[in-house]
Amino acid sequence: MKNYTDLRKISKVFHQYGIDLTGRRKYASFTADLRMDQVFVDGLIFELEYELRKQIEDDKVEGVQAPAQLIKLLMS
Repeated sequence: MKNYTDLRKISKVFHQYGIDLTGRRKYASFTADLRMDQVFVDGLIFELEYELRKQIEDDKVEGVQAPAQLIKLLMS
């Protein structure tokens, strides 16, 4: 049940940033496909960590390029 609650929180934050998580969009690159500046990507990551009360290691965050990768890190 906790996973479902976490996924709802994740979906809500992505929706606030205007990112649709359905279909191929969840594999879209933040910078190239979604045209987000790194500042906004960092803000998205911060808000997700805050909502879930989790912290992702900095070295793992640097390699994140798509929403699906970020969700995988948050759920592990």
